[in-house]
Amino acid sequence: MPTAVEPTPTSAKGLEGVVANQSAICYVFGEEGRLIYRGYDIHDLADHSTFEETAYLLLHGDLPTRDQLKAFSSAIKAAQKLPKVVQRIIKDAPLTANPMNVLRTAVSASVFVDPDKGDDSAAAEYRKAVRLIAQLPTMLALFHRLRNAQKPLAPRRGLTLAGNCLYMLLGAVPAPEAVKALDVALILHADHELNASTFAARVIAATLADMHGAVTGALAALAGPLHGGANTEVMKMLLEIQTPDRAEAWVRAALAQKRKIMGFGHRVYRTEDPRAAHLRRMSDELGRTAGQPQWHAMQQIIETVMRREKGLYCNVDFYSASMYYVMGIPLDLYTPIFAISRMSGWCAHVLEQHADNRLIRPRADYVGPMNRSWIPPNRRV
Repeated sequence: MPTAVEPTPTSAKGLEGVVANQSAICYVFGEEGRLIYRGYDIHDLADHSTFEETAYLLLHGDLPTRDQLKAFSSAIKAAQKLPKVVQRIIKDAPLTANPMNVLRTAVSASVFVDPDKGDDSAAAEYRKAVRLIAQLPTMLALFHRLRNAQKPLAPRRGLTLAGNCLYMLLGAVPAPEAVKALDVALILHADHELNASTFAARVIAATLADMHGAVTGALAALAGPLHGGANTEVMKMLLEIQTPDRAEAWVRAALAQKRKIMGFGHRVYRTEDPRAAHLRRMSDELGRTAGQPQWHAMQQIIETVMRREKGLYCNVDFYSASMYYVMGIPLDLYTPIFAISRMSGWCAHVLEQHADNRLIRPRADYVGPMNRSWIPPNRRV
């Protein structure tokens, strides 16, 4: 217990504004509305890169050469098949289970049969990262197919990670524009500095826990409704509104009732989330292609009202909702799709933490009573 002369630790609720570590992976310029991965602007990566190339960048620090990218993509493809132990665990999960809980359990259990289990060297941890990035889509698809009494599908050799994700989930080779849209979405979600799940992963990694333990904790953090799930709630809102002509009145009524409109505002950005521009465009394009333009039309109205009435910009979750919906992705898989992308960032942060480690041990601002003395139970009131 602190004494009267002991200095009180600096306090910041939710650690807001506190710099917890140094990192060369990702940075958010909140005032400018800018995001970089390893020094590359997110717009440049979204316009020109692929998810596999971006994952390599996050893990290694530099964009790959043609041969390096080919080798990395081949390693991803080679690792996509699930070990039988992991398959059994997923098959034993209740069909009504939360998909995020299934992923958390499957990832944790996959360490049992990982070829590098027990080896915590940097090279072994990197190989574990590659396997986790590769296998998360297969884990999710296996559970989703089983819960719908559908035959699980093995990854197809000719598809990218984004393409295989859609193929294994939905049961058909996806259209190129859908694959491209999901690939860009995976790039946009791959990392975002010290968000809750990434910080959780680094805190766990700082104890010298292994890769599987750290990302299992990250998955648990992402499952919390204050971190993941906002785009699911956005889509529920759109389904409730139903048509564009009802959108403005619905939002005004919700604001009058002090209801939170999901998909707006951000803890760090003070202007538009730079990722939103790409998702806005793809939501529009895919909605028109699917013959469902009403969702995007509603969102444009909602965005206008929220900007005018509350001064809030939409964030990465707002337009991803309708984009995933017209692709045919079920609402409760939106957060797992986020996890598939963010696994690359989590793994990069774990590798960075282990490379220059110090146990993360902050102090608490004690606000409880002081100078109390023990009294016998019969004298307590």
